[in-house]
Amino acid sequence: MIKLAAALLGLSLSLTSQAGAKEFTFESYFAGKTKAVGSFSAINGVKRKFSVDLTGTWDGRMLTLREDFVFDDGTRDRKTWRFVKTGPGRYSGTREDVIGETKVTIEGDTAKFTYLVYLDSAKQANKVRFYDTMVLRKDGTVLNTAWVTKFGLPVAKTTVEFSR
Repeated sequence: MIKLAAALLGLSLSLTSQAGAKEFTFESYFAGKTKAVGSFSAINGVKRKFSVDLTGTWDGRMLTLREDFVFDDGTRDRKTWRFVKTGPGRYSGTREDVIGETKVTIEGDTAKFTYLVYLDSAKQANKVRFYDTMVLRKDGTVLNTAWVTKFGLPVAKTTVEFSR
């Protein structure tokens, strides 16, 4: 009897937490203004911290997400993602420095995607692959952890925390 009561309580708590969980979609989180802080750390000792101001526009089909970076050494950069929603929890994304496109899959509070980038896009040099995992946390922030690989070997890690 005690085991049955414990099982029912566990099921009830599980259903309650699922019902209270907010659905993570790129258009609901990134439309409008978002801020982020992050860091990049490579195996060669390069470390950079940065902040990002993001502006997202959702047209019902595509999220255009402009990222304005300011690095700790004062350099600035701008990147623009274009994510087309292809189904529930599914997107196809492009960015000016991304080779081809990425396929994003969101399940629950977690988005995963991978893409190739030229770190020196002007010269099309230093091609690496990013493996991103974004998690919508209970406090409303999103934590993105990206592993960077070259020739299949890990060479860097990027961590970014987004807040609305």
